[in-house]
Amino acid sequence: MSEKAHGPSERLMRAGSSRRRIIVWRHGQTTHNAAGIWQGQLDTELSELGREQAAAAAAVIAGYEPGRIIASDLKRASETARALGDLVGLTPAYDPRLREIHVGEWQGLTAGDVAEGYPELQDALARGEDVARGVTGETIAQVVDRVSELLDELTATLGEGETVVLATHGVTGRALAAHLVGIDQGVAWMSLAGLHNCHWVEIVEHRFGWRIECWNLGA
Repeated sequence: MSEKAHGPSERLMRAGSSRRRIIVWRHGQTTHNAAGIWQGQLDTELSELGREQAAAAAAVIAGYEPGRIIASDLKRASETARALGDLVGLTPAYDPRLREIHVGEWQGLTAGDVAEGYPELQDALARGEDVARGVTGETIAQVVDRVSELLDELTATLGEGETVVLATHGVTGRALAAHLVGIDQGVAWMSLAGLHNCHWVEIVEHRFGWRIECWNLGA
């Protein structure tokens, strides 16, 4: 990707050796997404539209010249990752730590069913409380525990100037991005819009850490 012109303050932050980059990419649409059904860790596949979205997004993300692709092992994310891998000649690695948040009893239910059957939990989420999704599912804190381990491994091995693409899910992607740049998860939940299908976050290393350069990019 070509660099845009930046002012002196921005150039100061960017000074130094070739910067490392992490692309956090949400999977394409599934029929469950289209129908408003809670998926969590149900292993759903991409819809026809989702496959088209993956191909279109892959054509853009290829411009970052990724050196690695790591994907959730759930079908909708792994299939999305393969669209990019096929284009750039890389075989994705699959890691269950990139799976979507587990939503417990909500998995397979429509948004209407959940709103009717679990109003107190829905209200708690709307207030920004980190409650277990679907009673028996995960909290954001638990998601962060698993993705932070992966990020520690990744940043320890990411080469100078290297770009890695992480093909994951909506809630997990937001939590991962917020954790990497040091945004409080409660703030992220309430203030960062959820990632659209096949949209991504560009996170780039600057002189003293990581920061989000672009949010919810799409083809």
